[in-house]
Amino acid sequence: MTPHEPILVGDTVAKSRYHLTRESLVRYAGASGDFNPIHYHDDAAKSIGLPGVLAHGMLTMGLSTQCVVEWLGDPARVTGYRARFTKPVVVDPEEGAIVEVLAEVGQVDRDAGTARIDLTATFDGHTVLGHSQVWISIA
Repeated sequence: MTPHEPILVGDTVAKSRYHLTRESLVRYAGASGDFNPIHYHDDAAKSIGLPGVLAHGMLTMGLSTQCVVEWLGDPARVTGYRARFTKPVVVDPEEGAIVEVLAEVGQVDRDAGTARIDLTATFDGHTVLGHSQVWISIA
C-alpha cells in the first residue's frame, strides 16, 4: 500500500523487522548521549536484576515509528506519537535481538485529514510497547 492510496481502518500500512546488535546500542548511546551501562554491560544490567543488556527504550520507540515514516516518505507527516513500555528488549551479545513492527490503521478522519496508526512492536513473541500509536496527516 502506498501513502497516496485511500486508507481504511484495519489496513496494514507497514510491517518491518529490525535487527539490533550490541553495536547498534553503542551507536545509539553515542547519538543520544544515554550511556547508562545497562545498555552495554552485562554485569551492570544483572547487578540490578535485569536479564542482560537492554535496548534503549527510546531506540525501540524510534524503530517502531520508522516503518510508518518509510511508508509515508515524509517524516513531517507524523503529527504525534505515544507509547508505553511494557517489556524490555534484551540484546544477546551474539545473536542480537529482532524487533518486529506491524502498523495498522486504527482510525481515519477524512474531514480533519488525519489518521491514527496503531503499532504492534514485538520481541521474542512479546509485545514491548503498549498503546503505541502514531498520528499522521493524510491531506
